[in-house]
Amino acid sequence: MTDRLAASLLAATALGALAAGSVPAAAQDIEPVTLSVVGSWSSLPLHKSFEAPFWTETLPAASNGAITVELTTFDQMGVAGSDVYRLLSDGVFDVGTTVADYIVGDAPALEGLDVPLVATSAEDARAMVEAAWPMVEKIVAEKFNAKLLTISPYPPQVVFCRGEVASLADLAGKKVRGSGRMTTKFLDALGAEGINVAFGEVPGALERGVVDCAITGSGSGYNAGWWESADTLMTLPLGGWDPVISAMNLDTWNALPEATQELIATLAKAELETKAWEGAAAALDGDIACLTGNGDCPMGDPAAMTLVEPSDEDIATAEEVLKTEVLPDWAERAGPDATAAWNASVGDVVGVKLGE
Repeated sequence: MTDRLAASLLAATALGALAAGSVPAAAQDIEPVTLSVVGSWSSLPLHKSFEAPFWTETLPAASNGAITVELTTFDQMGVAGSDVYRLLSDGVFDVGTTVADYIVGDAPALEGLDVPLVATSAEDARAMVEAAWPMVEKIVAEKFNAKLLTISPYPPQVVFCRGEVASLADLAGKKVRGSGRMTTKFLDALGAEGINVAFGEVPGALERGVVDCAITGSGSGYNAGWWESADTLMTLPLGGWDPVISAMNLDTWNALPEATQELIATLAKAELETKAWEGAAAALDGDIACLTGNGDCPMGDPAAMTLVEPSDEDIATAEEVLKTEVLPDWAERAGPDATAAWNASVGDVVGVKLGE
């Protein structure tokens, strides 16, 4: 039996044993290692429901205790999300996780992972992400000296507004906190003013009139209490799905035995990424119920925001702006190689081609 086959069987055995609630004996072959892991926003469901259980329970159990993890998050460390992969590249920790949009200043091509409006369901969004995987894997390796492990979603990015907003056209003239450079460009094209405000500062900014509206994930906005400062919820996904990428420092990765690499890579996809996508697919209806009071809220007491669903006119306007202004602007900044890679992957899946 080859080493690679043995490693693959080990990972498969680990997955089967996890499903059965036991630890595989073969996991005793995994060499002891301690990994320092930095997760995403500590207060949000992605970390609490998926990242933390994976790193502190699932992976250690699958390795029969050989893999131990020291887990924190970038906000608990006091580190900006945009700095996570710079520190990961330098080996400050072994595994880093952050929102892809936070690091596009260092890697503009990553903006192509989170295009507004091209994926309106979790199924479509994951197909887009899977198509982009080789492109993202190459960027992460070349720009940040890291091995890509997962691309997980936050729930769809929606619009929270103070006051009444009945349509996309009503955003014209308003100050709107975006969720990424593409979203900000989109807002500018609509006649709104894109404003950069940190996530945790949004409720205060809404109350003081620094911004009129703000974009974030539906569940993130509920958990962070944005509904206390906003009145209207617009569900047109202007900010895409805000993918979160997790990767391991390449020096750390290359130093691991092949069996350990296979176990981590296989479990991360099956037990972290897949479950996070399943959670995001199920979350939107519950999030809307929590924010508007229209239905049962699974997270706590419901708010009473006014729900505004997109009209056919809103959708047509959004798609036109995306194709004629937002994506061409990104292609110019990302360069011809990134554009060609996007056309051959994401563009092929969503049916949008740049330069054609």
